[in-house]
Amino acid sequence: MENNNVKAPAEQELNLNEILRVRREKLAELQAAGKDPFVTTKYDATHHSMEIKNDFDNMEGKTVSVAGRMMSKRIMGKASFCNVQDIEGSIQAYVARDNIGEEEYKDFKKYDIGDIVGIVGEVFKTKTGEISIHATSVTLLSKSLQVLPEKFHGLTNTDMRYRQRYVDLIMNQEVKDTFIKRTKIIRAIRNYLDERGFLEVETPMLVSNAGGAAARPFETHFNALDEDVKLRISLELYLKRLIVGGLERVYEIGRVFRNEGLDTRHNPEFTLMELYQAYTDYHGMMDLTENLFRYLANEVCGSETIPYGEHMIDFSKPFERITMLDAVKKYAGVDFSNIKTDAEAKALADERDVHYEDRHTKGDILNLFFEEFVEDKLIQPTFVMDHPVEISPLTKRKPENPDYVERFELFCNGWEMCNAYSELNDPIDQRHRFEEQEKMFAAGDEEANHTDEDFLNALEHGMPPTGGIGYGIDRLTMLLTNSPAIRDVILFPTMKPLD
Repeated sequence: MENNNVKAPAEQELNLNEILRVRREKLAELQAAGKDPFVTTKYDATHHSMEIKNDFDNMEGKTVSVAGRMMSKRIMGKASFCNVQDIEGSIQAYVARDNIGEEEYKDFKKYDIGDIVGIVGEVFKTKTGEISIHATSVTLLSKSLQVLPEKFHGLTNTDMRYRQRYVDLIMNQEVKDTFIKRTKIIRAIRNYLDERGFLEVETPMLVSNAGGAAARPFETHFNALDEDVKLRISLELYLKRLIVGGLERVYEIGRVFRNEGLDTRHNPEFTLMELYQAYTDYHGMMDLTENLFRYLANEVCGSETIPYGEHMIDFSKPFERITMLDAVKKYAGVDFSNIKTDAEAKALADERDVHYEDRHTKGDILNLFFEEFVEDKLIQPTFVMDHPVEISPLTKRKPENPDYVERFELFCNGWEMCNAYSELNDPIDQRHRFEEQEKMFAAGDEEANHTDEDFLNALEHGMPPTGGIGYGIDRLTMLLTNSPAIRDVILFPTMKPLD
């Protein structure tokens, strides 16, 4: 059917305020005539649009019932066409006065673009070859009192799309497809982990000590206890308590909150998945992650090679594994193994114009070099291993070199996709690391961890060797849906107030 989004002729000549007034008058007339659409409580739809289209050979001639939003309408005397959109797509309906009755057809001609309708009729194909429904009944299920934009996706003001996601979903099938795919991603992660013996659990969102990551928390007040609490920034410390308790494989998918800025890859509330597995290490987490990403690409995208922007990301090959030291040496031409003191590291940073703070150590500056010279080069899946101990307060040291820890981050498309450790299970070392973090906080690092006495008490009961990892679900969804911004994969992203 041509001209999808065609407004009724009467509406084309009216300004917006007049259109809204007319729509309310139509509703009042329907209600006065005992045809209030808001009284309807249910409608029995037997099929969706694409179900009919994809199986036309078997559906032709059968009577079906569909329900959805009327996206276009063409009045042609005694017969009309309309297009009805549901969750799967849209389908055309042929509505003739002689088939639905004079009174019902008179009502139909007054229906507006955006109204929710139910249509019963026989499946057929028009002379132009379009699969359609020959209506025998049209029911108004809900009246739209607002006006849909004619080309919502073409608006340069994407701000409106994010603020009024419901309109975005109505007007853009590709947006709807992105969020359907997001659901498939989360379902696939659950299936993958459940089949491997992991238990899905839930841990507190309101905490007295927001630890497990380098981030500033949001703070609030618990009136009943007259106590200030924080929104969690991570899932880690509670999940590791469960490993102590003997739940050997656990994971959680949940919202976390970080008091940080907004950009194309960051939203202050986002979805994190963390898992912990007893009796393995960060090498085990690498194997699990590589297999998981390959599985997700196949399940969600149908291929182990997926497009993102101008690149093709290939999950089919073994992921590259490189230490942070070697990555900086490869891409920045600097061998930090020859840097022995903090002063030498700062002098090198000055020479290469890498910004640092006075409190930063050699390990911090190595990480800054990595962020400056390496990250955006890592397009294909790459495990960057063995981070400095200074930036890894919850990670087990490398036995052969205690200045570094058994940690990796996975990078794809120049983005950090996940962060994993051989978890620190020595309560004495962990207390010392917390003390160092407290000093960093006192020196002005608002993202430093604080000492968690109950977590230390849990470790003192004994935690087995454990591998753990965290995945940002939103960034993963961006990658698998070829979406340019995190706001494109969060249904209701954080926005600045309009005023």
